Amino acid sequence: MTMEVDILELSDRSAKFVLSNTTTAFANGIRRAALADVPTLAITEINIYNNTSVLYDEQLGLRLALIPLTSNMEDFIPKEECNCGDFCPACQVSLTLSAEGPGMVYSQDLVSSDDKVQPADPNIPIADLREGQKIVLEAIAQMGYGNKHSRWQAGVACGYKNMPIVEFSGCDQCGKCVTECPVNIIKIGTNSAEISTEDMLKCTLCRLCVGICEIDAIDVKVDEHSFIFTVESDGSYSTKELILNAGSVIKDKATSLSEILSTL
Repeated sequence: MTMEVDILELSDRSAKFVLSNTTTAFANGIRRAALADVPTLAITEINIYNNTSVLYDEQLGLRLALIPLTSNMEDFIPKEECNCGDFCPACQVSLTLSAEGPGMVYSQDLVSSDDKVQPADPNIPIADLREGQKIVLEAIAQMGYGNKHSRWQAGVACGYKNMPIVEFSGCDQCGKCVTECPVNIIKIGTNSAEISTEDMLKCTLCRLCVGICEIDAIDVKVDEHSFIFTVESDGSYSTKELILNAGSVIKDKATSLSEILSTL
């Protein structure tokens, strides 16, 4: 069987698609890779030259660390995989911040040394400065993995469920299942209750319709080789790039494992 992908929704930050003719292991591999194994850039160190805001230096560092930065797997490598001894443009990027109150300091006020690395959202609040308060600092962003720290987690939400299959046999059209369904996808058709192909994707597999049916006319099961994926990105990658990168990560790991096994 050839694996198939049917895209239902796609935008820069979210996507929904059906992955068919594959295994649960592969589907879960895509999910885990998107959450933890696709490297991204995140701020890991800050050099503070002046901070008279109400935030402690540590609080300021934590806020900066969770600002998503646009990333590119081809331009940077994780710090732990780099051979450099100090600052290196292959694994690190410098961003500076110089702000004086009164006013709110936003992520867009960070000035990057690399035009390709920018805050994914320009309007993330950093600190509210009063008259005379200042923040002057340099932030160092490094490439890393979500399995090491949440600051590097590009996939803020990534999950899947098996494709539902709901079948009606000997239905007497009493309508109880229609009332019981929490997502309102069951309709009374000409000869039986029914669910359209499009609405089938909304089924939560709660099986309340099965429980309410007095004549056991409803059978709810799943397609074990078809999965409905929902993915959200923090903006460091578009959702399309995130899923493609997750696939590349799995491919590279499989190739590496094959090479190791061939030497045994």
